Amino acid sequence: MTVQVIAGLLIISVAIRSILQLTGDKVTYDATDGVSQTTGNREIQADVYDISISSAGKLAVLADGIGKENTGKVCADLAVKEFVEAFSLYKVLHNPEYFFQRTVYSIHMNMQKLLDERNGGASVGAVFLSDGKLYYAMAGQVKIALLRGGELIPLSEGQTVGVLAQQAYREGKIGRQETIWFMEDEDIFSYVGKDGFHQMEICEVPVELKNGDLAVMMTKGIYEEVSYAELEKILTDPLFTPQDKAERIVRRAEGSVARDKENGSVMVLLTDGAMR
Repeated sequence: MTVQVIAGLLIISVAIRSILQLTGDKVTYDATDGVSQTTGNREIQADVYDISISSAGKLAVLADGIGKENTGKVCADLAVKEFVEAFSLYKVLHNPEYFFQRTVYSIHMNMQKLLDERNGGASVGAVFLSDGKLYYAMAGQVKIALLRGGELIPLSEGQTVGVLAQQAYREGKIGRQETIWFMEDEDIFSYVGKDGFHQMEICEVPVELKNGDLAVMMTKGIYEEVSYAELEKILTDPLFTPQDKAERIVRRAEGSVARDKENGSVMVLLTDGAMR
């Protein structure tokens, strides 16, 4: 190897190292994750998402806007931007539960100021991956699941009237007959920006990740149109990349025979990057 070649390689090595040092603490985007959307039969796409990676870990946020005209879009955009901005302040995140709670309530207060007298808000879901663990938080109705060993395992329950009725029954607050009446009610009971919002769903114990796990987040236009069996079939195909899988899931939702389709978004997140 000539002196000129060696010198050239050293220059390239130093340049790469300098670039890495400059970007080491900045939030970047993981191109290996898969994301896809459909507007359904709606005029406006009111779902907003983002994925951020820093030294603290990986944060994925998905918001489903609620409100007429562009109100839902504005609310969803506010929620995602504030979540990502709050996350960017951390180099290490020791207490994800506290981070979720503080951030969501801050978003709620700012969203109410933005809405003023208008009705609106957003369902918001967040997944945080770090040190081989998965943490999640959800307000409203964003489905969060984990694909492991060919099985799609639901993680979030949702905050519909039916789900909350079952929780109240387990706590002895309402009777069996009342629970049966409410169980099929899929109306959202709680979401960010709604008057009276006071709680969110947070995983009590983080999920210990295994190699090959995929985290999945979906809004209504996906999970109402694509069955879990169909989702599992697409998500477990070894020939598809995460982006391929997200796009195929959306095409399946768009091919549904339902006449009234909501906005739909799906995020297929690799977790192996969090196995540090």
